[in-house]
Formats: sequence, structure tokens, C-alpha cells
Amino acid sequence: MTAVQAPPRRPARTWDLILSIILMVLLIGLGFLTMFAGAMSAMVSDPCGSGIECNSDVIGAGVLTALVLPVVIILAGIVVTVVLLILRRLAFWVPLVTAVLAIGALFLGFAIAVSGVPGTSL
Repeated sequence: MTAVQAPPRRPARTWDLILSIILMVLLIGLGFLTMFAGAMSAMVSDPCGSGIECNSDVIGAGVLTALVLPVVIILAGIVVTVVLLILRRLAFWVPLVTAVLAIGALFLGFAIAVSGVPGTSL
């Protein structure tokens, strides 16, 4: 009987592991910053009520988007990075792309919230 051998595992890239861990820690910090900025996006409603009729549903949707979506993207990016590291694939690029997407999601939430206040723009 012939024994079937498992394919050899890829060699671990130490530099990729270290860089990915550092970038994931920075992503966690970015997550806290985006949560703070998302919560502060509620201040777009400050001029509302003084003769300006605002759409509070749109503002609320924008604040929720700015608060939640970047954190979800960051958590997904960390999970994908860990999976790639376990599979010994190149993973350092995932936190970089995740950071760009999270910041983009934050600005998307800002834009939605601002669109609920007439006469304002980004």
C-alpha cells in the first residue's frame, strides 16, 4: 500500500507575521478613532431647530453608518488577516486595504449625515 503524503507547508514569513501583527494593532487604534469620530458626527444636527428643518432619519442613518460600518470593516479585516497568516499566505496588505476602506466608510457616514441638513455640504 502506498501512503499519500500531504503537500509540504509553505514556509512562514517572519517579516510578514510581525508586520501584520503591528498593522492589526494599529487597526484596533483606528477602530477606536473611527468610533469617536462617528459619534461626533451627530453634531451635524447642531443647526437644526433654529429655523432649519432637518431630516433626522437621514442624520441618524449617517451617524449609525459612521459609527458601525468602519468597526465592522476593521473586524472583518482582522479576521481575514489572521486566516491568511494561519494559511501562511502573504497577509500584510489586508490591514492596509482595511484601513482605507474603514476611513472611506467613515466619510460615507459623514456624507449621509450632512445630507440630512439643508444648506450644508462636505
